[in-house]
Amino acid sequence: MRLSTRGRYAVMAMVELAARDDESAEACRAGRQVSLAEIAQAQRLSLAYLEQLFGPLRRAGLVASTRGPGGGYRLARPAREISIAVIVDAVDEPIQATRCEDGGPGCLAGERCLTHDLWAELGNQIHLFLSGVSLADVVRGQIAGRAVAPLDAPQAPAAHDPLS
Repeated sequence: MRLSTRGRYAVMAMVELAARDDESAEACRAGRQVSLAEIAQAQRLSLAYLEQLFGPLRRAGLVASTRGPGGGYRLARPAREISIAVIVDAVDEPIQATRCEDGGPGCLAGERCLTHDLWAELGNQIHLFLSGVSLADVVRGQIAGRAVAPLDAPQAPAAHDPLS
């Protein structure tokens, strides 16, 4: 699985903004912004790295910014309306479960490997899962128990017959 630090850090920073928004809705409505330095300190992330991430987040319409004294960032829309997948997509980080690249020569010497579709579908499932999780869900701790088996999942083979 490959979710790079760009995607993880962007989610961590956005969760921090959402948590602050949730904790002090009045302050946010009054225009209180959160500086990247505050986010970096709270999440123990590099300020320089956050600066690189917040440009794409702003362009994607996920955060709004204000310059100058008292400036900073806030969520551009309610946390319940921002999915984790949208954040990861905004920082241009596709979730890859295969070693293949789109338009590349293939998995093995220019040919697709037999497991390509398995890993590609896993990546799709991860994206679908993250699409169904909002920033508000994460802040409120409403994630556990969301993984669901497919309706037509085959039964696991018996332990004594690995090829069944």
